[in-house]
Amino acid sequence: MPALLASLALMAGGPPPPGAPIPRDPVALAARLETTTRDLADAVDRWRASGGRRVPEDVTLDALYQQRILILLGEKRRLSAAVLRRLPPRDARPVGSEVLARRGLGRLSQPRPLSAFRTGRAEPVSRLLRYYLEAQRRFGVAWNVLAAVNYVESAFNKLRNASSAGAQGPMQFIPSTWRAYGLGGNVDDPHDAIIGAANYLHANGAPLNYRRALFRYNPSRLYVDAVLRYARRIRSDPRAYYVFYSRQVFVRTPHGLVRLTGPR
Repeated sequence: MPALLASLALMAGGPPPPGAPIPRDPVALAARLETTTRDLADAVDRWRASGGRRVPEDVTLDALYQQRILILLGEKRRLSAAVLRRLPPRDARPVGSEVLARRGLGRLSQPRPLSAFRTGRAEPVSRLLRYYLEAQRRFGVAWNVLAAVNYVESAFNKLRNASSAGAQGPMQFIPSTWRAYGLGGNVDDPHDAIIGAANYLHANGAPLNYRRALFRYNPSRLYVDAVLRYARRIRSDPRAYYVFYSRQVFVRTPHGLVRLTGPR
C-alpha cells in the first residue's frame, strides 16, 4: 500500500513522497531524473529568493528523490550507462561526475553497525556559507572546496559520530591533527572546524595545489577526486551547494544502506 500511494502521488504531480518508486527502465528513469532535476532547481531558486533559513518541504523531497536515483546509478553500472546516454548533456555531465564520486567514496567506506551512527541538525545554510567565506578570506582556501569537504566528511555535520579511525567533528579531524591546526577551537563546533580545515589545507599546499592538500587531509586518491568533483560542481552551479545541503544521511551497515535523516 505505501508503494501504491507513492505512485499515485507522483502521478498527481508535486514533489515525490519519501518512498516514491524509482523506474528501472533507462528511458523512464532518464526522464524522471531530468524532471526531478528541473523541479529541484526551481524549488531551490524559490527557497533562495525567500531568504528562508530552513529547507522547504519541496526542496527536501525533490533532493531526496534525486539522491536515491544517484545512489541507484552508483550501484548499477549498466543502468547508469544507459541512463546517461539518454540525458541531455547539461544533465549528463554533472550526473556522471557525481556517480563516479559516489563510487569512489563507496570503495572507501566500510559497513558499521547502525548503533555506531549519530545524527543532528546542520547549522543554517547561510551561516555555514559565512563560515566558508571567512575561512577563504583568512587562508585563501576556496569556499567551495571547504563546503565539499564538509559535505563528504559529515553531510554538513548531520552525521555526528567519530569515524572508525577516530576522526571527530564536522570536518573529521583526528585529535593530533586538530591539536596542531585547530587554533585552540572546539573540534565539534562547525565554525572552528571549518577554520581549522582551511588552516590545515593551506599549510599543506592549498590553494596552489588542492590535490596535494586534500591528499594530506585523507591519503586516498579516490577521496581527493570525489571532493574535487563536488567542489567543481559547487563552483559551476550556484544551486549545487543548496542541493547538497538539502540531502539526507545514508549509511552503510552490515544489512545494507540505511537512511538516518529526513521525512518518513
